[in-house]
Amino acid sequence: MKTIDIKVTARKDLGKKATKALRKENNVPCVIYGQKHENIHFYAHKNDFKGLVYTPNSYLVNLDIEGQKHLAKMQSIDFHPVTDEIIHIDFYKIDIAKKFKMEIPVRTEGFSKGIQAGGVLGISRRKVFVKSLAENLPDELVLDITDLGIGDAIRISDLKEQFSELEFLDPQSVVAAVNVTRLAKSMDDEENEELEEGEEGEESTEEKSE
Repeated sequence: MKTIDIKVTARKDLGKKATKALRKENNVPCVIYGQKHENIHFYAHKNDFKGLVYTPNSYLVNLDIEGQKHLAKMQSIDFHPVTDEIIHIDFYKIDIAKKFKMEIPVRTEGFSKGIQAGGVLGISRRKVFVKSLAENLPDELVLDITDLGIGDAIRISDLKEQFSELEFLDPQSVVAAVNVTRLAKSMDDEENEELEEGEEGEESTEEKSE
């Protein structure tokens, strides 16, 4: 998986007044925790986090806290309810010898048979949670949808064979499916109604002839 480098500054004052002062200067207060290490509080300018936050991709983060290097993942993020500015980020420290949970983006490829027949592709999960060692994490999960017909779906459990080194969570969830369009369903309903009316007409004619 790709990594992104962010150089940050350790916090010495954790009080509310200091936090408010940091945000006033467009800095984002953060903390890194996990792996039985002491929590480390730090901050960086909000622009330093744009490449990590405002993207469909997932990254591991190399945090440089005044010379101390920490491999981490973004655990959670808080936004201001009005301005939508980043106001706090939690990071989780990664141990490369241990498995951890991570969200991986999903991308589809291929021209589905169901789409060619008039169906529409629905993506239910843009990212999928997996558990893995850092070295086995892919940048994305590429799903071939060529053989999907109308009504067919790819579930998380279907990914195990293709990505055997990953442990998938929530296996019964649908990732992608080819569905009938509203127009096609409406036309199909109309055809069924016409067939039913035709059958009723035939029965009526037979009854009269008897």
